[in-house]
Amino acid sequence: MPKNSNTPGHSRLTKLTKQHKIALAGVATLGAAALAFSAVPGDAGTTTSDAAASTKIAYSTEPIKGVKASVTDQLAGAGVKTEAIQAKADAKAKAAKAKADAAAKKKAAAEAAAKKKAEAARKAKAASRSAERPKIQPVAATTYANNLNGWINHALAIMKQKGIPGSYNGLYKNIMRESSGNPSAINGWDVNAVNGTPSIGLLQVIQPTFNAYHVSGTSTNIYDPVANITAAANYAADRYGSIDNVNSAY
Repeated sequence: MPKNSNTPGHSRLTKLTKQHKIALAGVATLGAAALAFSAVPGDAGTTTSDAAASTKIAYSTEPIKGVKASVTDQLAGAGVKTEAIQAKADAKAKAAKAKADAAAKKKAAAEAAAKKKAEAARKAKAASRSAERPKIQPVAATTYANNLNGWINHALAIMKQKGIPGSYNGLYKNIMRESSGNPSAINGWDVNAVNGTPSIGLLQVIQPTFNAYHVSGTSTNIYDPVANITAAANYAADRYGSIDNVNSAY
């Protein structure tokens, strides 16, 4: 005959089975925890609350420690691997830099050698040109005597450079007629003197004429023999074609 479902024994068994299920569900949720529980006593007189109180569940922490240690080991291993990769990259960069530095030094040395070689070639070429260049003998400056002959010859040299016509004889005859060869001669009685511009020097030149026909490179002093002769010859060339064509006062 089937037992009445309301009997105390059946009810206790059903409730105890539910307690076991709850305990097992808690263990599954925590994962990797060890479950220990005691069996329910077979005494039919035990109440449901007594059975629940007599049930003991123990949890073990060993699996959790193991998981933590595993994660730590994995992180440590990853760190070591990262450091190894970085060290390898640093070594590669260092090697590349050393190679670039060596190439730069080699290039600089080659350029310095080429520059030195070019400079040596330039000096050799310059020395060769110097050896081939004909030696020019220095020409001593011409000196002229400080007398009428020297003054006329010096004036003739300057006149030749400036393209002013005239000869030694043409200059000499006019000088002797005008001043008798005295560079300090001055005419204080003619019309020029009356007008305030007396004739002065070897060829008796007035100041305005001297200023207008002064030859560059000579003194600006009207009494200077060479400056006086060249200015007078320049004036005569402009007015008469040459000092040689002057045979009287001009």
